[in-house]
Amino acid sequence: MLDQTTICAISTSPGIGAIAIIRLSGSEAIPIADKIFKSPKKGKILVEQLANTIHFGHIIFKDEIIDEVVLSIFKAPHSFTGENSIEIACHGSVYIQQKILEILVESGARLALPGEYTQRAFLNGKMDLSQAEAVADVIASSNAAAHKLSINQMRGGFSKEIKELRGQLLHFTAMIELELDFAEEEVEFADRTELRNLTNKIEVLLRNLKDSFQLGNAIKNGIPVAIVGETNVGKSTLLNALLNEDKAIVSNIHGTTRDVIEDVINIHGTAFRFFDTAGIRETKDHIENLGIERSYSKLELATVVLLVVDTENPYPIIAKRINNIRDRISDSQTLVIVANKIDSGLNETIQQLEVMDLTDNEKMVFIAAKQKQNMDELIDLMIHSINIEAADHQDIIVTNVRHFEILKNAHEAILRVLNGLDSGITGDFLAQDIRECLHYLGEITGEISTNEVLGHIFKNFCIGK
Repeated sequence: MLDQTTICAISTSPGIGAIAIIRLSGSEAIPIADKIFKSPKKGKILVEQLANTIHFGHIIFKDEIIDEVVLSIFKAPHSFTGENSIEIACHGSVYIQQKILEILVESGARLALPGEYTQRAFLNGKMDLSQAEAVADVIASSNAAAHKLSINQMRGGFSKEIKELRGQLLHFTAMIELELDFAEEEVEFADRTELRNLTNKIEVLLRNLKDSFQLGNAIKNGIPVAIVGETNVGKSTLLNALLNEDKAIVSNIHGTTRDVIEDVINIHGTAFRFFDTAGIRETKDHIENLGIERSYSKLELATVVLLVVDTENPYPIIAKRINNIRDRISDSQTLVIVANKIDSGLNETIQQLEVMDLTDNEKMVFIAAKQKQNMDELIDLMIHSINIEAADHQDIIVTNVRHFEILKNAHEAILRVLNGLDSGITGDFLAQDIRECLHYLGEITGEISTNEVLGHIFKNFCIGK
């Protein structure tokens, strides 16, 4: 049930700034603001003003001027929440912000919960659940690609695709259930050939949406890049060169890096999440062995694997290490062999690496990490390895873990429909699997939701949004 109380919150970032925005939303938003707002124009009453208008004046409480403000009026249903809303632009003093908030509460409002404004927008039909979740993604977007995806979702691109799928399935569910009402007459209202064609189409769409999550998650959270290799090949030096700071300790002592060092950097509008791992070698040191095991576990999570090899070593040693890593990664991962120390490496080793056979998902680059030589070439390889350009040509890319899990379930349900059509099962069992798929798709847009799900989603929003 929708809470009708009027809520208030500071919507700008915490701290001191030139301007801060305080939002008020609910049926009593305008009367509450009227109690504390005084315009230089005598007799101006906010409740009598037009919607979408801006007013200059003062916040006054107990005859004390708190601040000079600009106040905006939005009236239901034409506001973000779908309710009467007020936005107060005040000076960014922390004292002023808190004082105005305190006065609003004393005047009849209550403090908003995390995400409550967006939750009200969803409950009032201003947006569906996937669009509401995209609001948080827009705020959190840290690179150009992530921002583009979240804006597209917030504008309803993903929702439109899901709603079209549900609408087509609903038609056939109704036809099949109509058949069940006339079971004794053995009539067929739902054309099985047409249903198969539709189900095949939906299966492909769901599979593509589900499979797009790998790219979407990488864009949203940063492309996971594991830096692996033997000890003293220059992994930590490479990480420091990529980050332009001394994040990792560099030493000639074997086994200096004993745990995974992680950091995120935005390069040319793309976020990369780097893991500098412990050097892989045979050792009796228990702690170092734990670090090596963590290196292998991060290897499995990486989209791009940077295998750093030392060109000062003979080619057979390097080839053995490359083959070892090849056995541990999948075809969906990109392996970039980073031949380091070319400024002091063995010419014979470098020449043999240059003619080494590589598979389609393997690249090689020759660098000198300490001198930052050929780093631009390495960065270009990393950017193109994830095929970020695909996001420009793909209408919908899934970035939300909740959506991914639901799409997996929906895809499994639609596969059961296809199997049922192949085996000729009765309409009641077909209808059950179709209803299950419909249920999952409805969970994405919020047409089917529970208070528990809504609470989990909106609790992670910032207060004031």
